[in-house]
Amino acid sequence: MKISVLGCGRWGAFIAWYLNKIGHDVVSWGRADSPHFIELSETRSNGMLTFPESLVLSSDLEQAVSRAEVIVISISCQALRSFLADVKKFDLTGKSFVLCMKGIEVGTGCRLTQIVNEVLGDVPVAVWVGPGHPQNFVNGVPNCMVIDSENAELKKKLVEEFSSTLIRFYFGADLIGSEVGAAAKNVIGIAAGMLDGLGYSCLKGALMSRGTYEVGKLIKAMGGSEYSAYGLCHLGDYEATLFSKYSHNRMFGETFVKGESYTQLAEGVATCRALCSLSEKYGVEMPIVQSVRAMVSGEVDAKKALDELFSRSVKREFNF
Repeated sequence: MKISVLGCGRWGAFIAWYLNKIGHDVVSWGRADSPHFIELSETRSNGMLTFPESLVLSSDLEQAVSRAEVIVISISCQALRSFLADVKKFDLTGKSFVLCMKGIEVGTGCRLTQIVNEVLGDVPVAVWVGPGHPQNFVNGVPNCMVIDSENAELKKKLVEEFSSTLIRFYFGADLIGSEVGAAAKNVIGIAAGMLDGLGYSCLKGALMSRGTYEVGKLIKAMGGSEYSAYGLCHLGDYEATLFSKYSHNRMFGETFVKGESYTQLAEGVATCRALCSLSEKYGVEMPIVQSVRAMVSGEVDAKKALDELFSRSVKREFNF
């Protein structure tokens, strides 16, 4: 299968490496002035993995789009709409898209597949979500992930073509849940990092339980299944997001409460704002997400936000 991976950051480079490793004809595309692309062009390595000669590097977007049957996108989710405006300039007949980012668009509350269909029209699109860090995968540590799409034929094709002994893929059954759950886990990851920074790591069990519960309620209100929050897209991704030293969102939360700077992209920062808008739109109470938003926006300090969560009125754990 001819595949082009658009975006060559940490995750995009791994995806290109992985898909090439399992036998596909892969092009890794990046902007010519991107530090990630420059490093890969000069050394064919990013310090984590090395591209084999069979994997083509290109900064020519038209070439990358035109030659591919499947176009995988791995960029900052908040830049997706503007990036797709460039992709739209080329002939997309017969091409399918796979999104490997996790987020909700700030301002519109759109899921990423909705953005694709708004900009590109009715093209086949899927999401690739679930746990795992490139640092572990390249060292041979396997994990389980999910591919979801409203297009059943595309979903089946991708699971069959992308599966290996390194990644076991499951068929997703709820696109709304898969997208919202995957995006929301980054916000819970920031909260986990804040607990680490405050010395309250013992509260992560409560964070996981209550975080999953409130995300499930939002998914249900949006028309998905609340059980998706308990699957690989969300709860199943907690180890990689709430505990791992490789998690950008967890590291952001920890450095934030310590008053230190963090330069890596943490998608949960923007996503918490988008989720708060969705919680208001759908009338779903999301106290953890609201607290994270208030903290990262500077409205309240972390200790006060934690005290406020603990001072909330006593209620039943589950409403059934």
